[in-house]
Amino acid sequence: MVNTVSFKKKPHTNGDAPSHRNGKSKWSFLFSLTDLKSIKQNKEGMGWSYLVFCLKDDVVLPALHFHQGDSKLLIDSLEKYVVLCESSQDKRTLLVNCQNKSLSQSFENLLDEPAYGLIQKIKKDPYTATMVGFSKVTNYIFDSLRGSDPSTHQRPPSEMADFLTDAIPGLKINQQEEPGFEVITRIDLGERPVIQRREPVSLEEWTKNIDSEGRILNVDNMKQMIFRGGLSHALRKQAWKFLLGYFPWDSTKEERTQLQKQKTDEYFRMKLQWKSVSEEQEKRNSRLRDYRSLIEKDVNRTDRTNKFYEGQDNPGLILLHDILMTYCMYDFDLGYVQGMSDLLSPLLYVMENEVDAFWCFASYMDQMHQNFEEQMQGMKTQLIQLSTLLRLLDSGFCSYLESQDSGYLYFCFRWLLIRFKREFSFLDILRLWEVMWTELPCKNFHLLLCCAILESEKQQIMEKHYGFNEILKHINELSMKIDVEDTLCKAEAISLQMVKCKELPQAVCEILGLQDSEVTTPDSDIGEDENFGMTCPTSAFQSNTLPTLTASGARNDSPTQMSSVSSDVSRLTPA
Repeated sequence: MVNTVSFKKKPHTNGDAPSHRNGKSKWSFLFSLTDLKSIKQNKEGMGWSYLVFCLKDDVVLPALHFHQGDSKLLIDSLEKYVVLCESSQDKRTLLVNCQNKSLSQSFENLLDEPAYGLIQKIKKDPYTATMVGFSKVTNYIFDSLRGSDPSTHQRPPSEMADFLTDAIPGLKINQQEEPGFEVITRIDLGERPVIQRREPVSLEEWTKNIDSEGRILNVDNMKQMIFRGGLSHALRKQAWKFLLGYFPWDSTKEERTQLQKQKTDEYFRMKLQWKSVSEEQEKRNSRLRDYRSLIEKDVNRTDRTNKFYEGQDNPGLILLHDILMTYCMYDFDLGYVQGMSDLLSPLLYVMENEVDAFWCFASYMDQMHQNFEEQMQGMKTQLIQLSTLLRLLDSGFCSYLESQDSGYLYFCFRWLLIRFKREFSFLDILRLWEVMWTELPCKNFHLLLCCAILESEKQQIMEKHYGFNEILKHINELSMKIDVEDTLCKAEAISLQMVKCKELPQAVCEILGLQDSEVTTPDSDIGEDENFGMTCPTSAFQSNTLPTLTASGARNDSPTQMSSVSSDVSRLTPA
């Protein structure tokens, strides 16, 4: 795409326009080896390698990162000039000349100096800090960077944008990762339909769709009703087990009873595994010890606005802890990553049962697993896909964001990581999640929800000429202020608008998982008069009365009978 829209980057508003001497960044440093007191290395297996230097006057310098490894080469070079030995208290700390054995503790304390804020936390542990910073704390970046003296501690916005780019290695939204490219020209998506939502599915409606043996009848129709209006709260405890794949849709009541007995035994066997670990054994198992520590911190930060989790010794909090620890036994390779408790707390609230909540959570994590993997491939892919969709909907807005160093859409990181858990009220997130779990009306519907929210905020961002800092701050401050029903209506309207588009780019078709519709794409070299189009999918879950596109690209408004989707679903496909 050739970008013909240009915007002037907003000048720095904090009065610290870059004036680096000799072209060097003010974040570079120089010291004499005679002043070196210790070197701290990264924790093995946690992110890329780095070294932190502590000087004799207890000054801790910014970390040196080795994105391609080989930090040991620098250590080897240093050993030609100074004597280094491992600290007896912390194997990751190398002491110069083996003096001051009590250094480790003071070194740890220095690393927690608030003035370093976000930067120092990411230097210590890039993966964990990124998860915490983006998923847990509103205005985290600004508060952490601000420190006591903005003139000395806050990076200029341009440097901050570059720094965040490094937080997710390899994320290049505007660069093709594979050979070849698709030219996306300006496309008329047509008129956007007006969407009306229905009342939540009632217990009576649900009961009418169950046969004498307890099977759910007409699963596709039931999913449509849930997508259109959500569920009444009294029904959630039953319906969520089907939506999350814990119960197969075609199972009988007897089969579900047997499944619950089997899953109950399996859960408590796993729970017993970590419950039976002694303190001495845990001391020798650093991974289990780290998981427990992270879980306890996250559980203590659980949203207490819901009465289910009120109070320090609340049974709900204890169950959260136990379920997350058991999940570490279930998937020891992934273990626990900060943010997972956000996904579990609504499930436990609805299920009111430890075992059911665990298996629903395990099914949900099957969908969300890639978000929490160390390489962040899932997050990287979603941000790239979101950029593709947003550019199709509004290339001018995308160009503006790029001009303000915001083209990577980092401000959407928290939305995607924990599926908007921190953006909507507790009750609204129950509605949003159950709608998304229907997998209607297309694949990656959560990305269209992002587009709907951004579209609502576009006018303010552009009219007020927000720069990088202001955009990030504005998006963070939307938390608990977004209307869930309005957002669902807009996102569904966008999906229908795209399905009806005759020239939808292939890349967008693939993101939305569309199938079996013949649509002429802009890069097709076949003339319109040849009555033939390039295959571009439409939703397998589209409404039975939704207009389809014929092979010539002409619209057919007559209702079409869609092929039935197999109801033998035991778990959902990861988004």
